[in-house]
Amino acid sequence: MAGTAPSAPFGTPDQTEVLVAMEPFVREQISLHLARRNLWFPSDLLTEGETDRRVGEQSLARVREDARGLPDAIRVGIALNLLTEEGLPHFHRLIATHLGNESPWSTWNNMWTAEEDRHGCALRDYVRDARIFDMRALERMQYDYIESGFNPMWEQDPYRLLAYTSLQEKATQVAHANTGRQCADYEPQIQRVLAHISGDESRHYAFYRACFAEILDRDPNRGLQSLLKVMPALAMPGHSMPGYDHMSDVVRRAGLYGPRHYQKICEELLDYWRVAELQDLNADGRSAQEKLMKVPKRLARMGDYLEAKAGRRTFSFDFIYSRILELE
Repeated sequence: MAGTAPSAPFGTPDQTEVLVAMEPFVREQISLHLARRNLWFPSDLLTEGETDRRVGEQSLARVREDARGLPDAIRVGIALNLLTEEGLPHFHRLIATHLGNESPWSTWNNMWTAEEDRHGCALRDYVRDARIFDMRALERMQYDYIESGFNPMWEQDPYRLLAYTSLQEKATQVAHANTGRQCADYEPQIQRVLAHISGDESRHYAFYRACFAEILDRDPNRGLQSLLKVMPALAMPGHSMPGYDHMSDVVRRAGLYGPRHYQKICEELLDYWRVAELQDLNADGRSAQEKLMKVPKRLARMGDYLEAKAGRRTFSFDFIYSRILELE
């Protein structure tokens, strides 16, 4: 419903006014997204020989044989990517509560959820068919993640939601793309799946990035303060899951995703949003601006520290049958 404020009591009256005023812009961004969208389905990527049982059985046997060669570090990356996607119920809820249920924001949320739902389905179908995990162990992790909830400290600030989704969608896109590239040398079907998912995440990133740019244009002081609450320490989905820190360490050591990647994401967004160039700010806005521009250097120091202290380490995960994994 055009001009309707978000139904939940999230955001200040001034923020609500901005979000309502942005509704034509949101409709425009949805239209741009639809023009760019490639609406694929898991069956497009995973079904082969559907009308010929022998061809299908041969294809599945080939996938399973090739997937046996996937290194355990890549398997951990696939598992973390899958578990991240399976957290979709938390994100639909967060967007609905922060942005309401009767506006173009809800139109986007429902469409985004439908598109994202394919990601978990495709990855789950693949790992089950390829038999690369102890599925019950992986399903237990998924259950624990969903049951534990995901409630970031956004203090009912809808601007923080849009800052977070901008950063998180790009982080997810990078993780999927890097994992897919490393899979390509072993099993091409999972590389194809991850490439399609990464493409979706890139388009979702473009939507959220554009919306937050509009917030900075309309309400720069509050927008910068909200961004400062999110950018320095992004809490990735699933961080409360048992074993998450060890999985993240494996993914970092394997070059799939880590602080160096996040540093580049922050630099890209600070540049896209022209944060350093924003003018006519009040004292709080200028303070947030100065602190935000220091975030990349802080992340670089973090990366240096982690690399300097890191030595060879062993890992073991029950979803890969408790095999010992050693990484530098």
